[in-house]
Amino acid sequence: MPSEQLGKAVRTRDAIGRYVEACKNSVPRDFDLSGMRIAVDCAHGATYQVAPLVLRELGASVDAIGVEPNGVNINDGVGSLYPQALAERVRAIGAHLGIAFDGDGDRLLFVDSDGNVHDGDDLLYLLALDWQASGRLRGPVVGTLMTNFGFEQALAKAGIGFIRANVGDRYVHHALLEHDGVLGGEASGHLLCLDRATTGDGIISALQVLEVLKHRGITLQQALAGLNRVPQQTINVRIGQGVPARAVVQSDAVAAALATAQQAVAGHGRAFLRPSGTEPVVRVTVEADDAKLVQATLEHLAEAVRTAAGAA
Repeated sequence: MPSEQLGKAVRTRDAIGRYVEACKNSVPRDFDLSGMRIAVDCAHGATYQVAPLVLRELGASVDAIGVEPNGVNINDGVGSLYPQALAERVRAIGAHLGIAFDGDGDRLLFVDSDGNVHDGDDLLYLLALDWQASGRLRGPVVGTLMTNFGFEQALAKAGIGFIRANVGDRYVHHALLEHDGVLGGEASGHLLCLDRATTGDGIISALQVLEVLKHRGITLQQALAGLNRVPQQTINVRIGQGVPARAVVQSDAVAAALATAQQAVAGHGRAFLRPSGTEPVVRVTVEADDAKLVQATLEHLAEAVRTAAGAA
């Protein structure tokens, strides 16, 4: 192939500056965080330069941790996987709130001024209600099998459509495209705001949450007052090597136990099984508004899975 057809490489020397502007362009031009003190945990990862810079350029007073990557300390006791460090920092400095990113910057959690951690379900609820009120919301909100039942109830009460996808942001993304939606996410902190970014971007998602709080003049605690999450528990039941997890789940005994569990929580909770595709595990999950019922139902269902796994 002639060299002139091979194309060329161009070094981008202002990549950070371009990304900062792209993030800032996801909120209105007059968006101003002046007067807000925000603690940020960047997990010694991808957001360690840009996230504090974006927030400062928007007027916030920023206290940052997890901004000293050394090549091996990414996610090491910090970031959205370990939000306790940020919660302690928020309380220590009297911040209005905290934002924790994960190492590659596509997940985030918020911490309120009292040090309480708020996951993706909380943030998705906050955005859904505001976007519906402003007319920005289009299509159903998309969550996953693990999205809390209380979240589903809260959206139904607000007249907002909701559908569940398989666990994984790619499945959420696919469902949004299929149903012409713009807002979805996971409890883990993957948020998709497709009218602002084509994929999950933690910084852009954080700005959407901050925009709601500033526009409405409320705290994170106030924004989430209408969300009553129900107790949810998951047990990972290990099965023997060579025993197909799906075969265990599809066995008559487990199917009967699952039907009994679902009947026990019908109308006020859920019970479901997820065979792992990567390890010999069946994940047993039960959620309902009665914690004792959740525990009893979970133990009964998990025991049925253990018994079936031993007999398989």
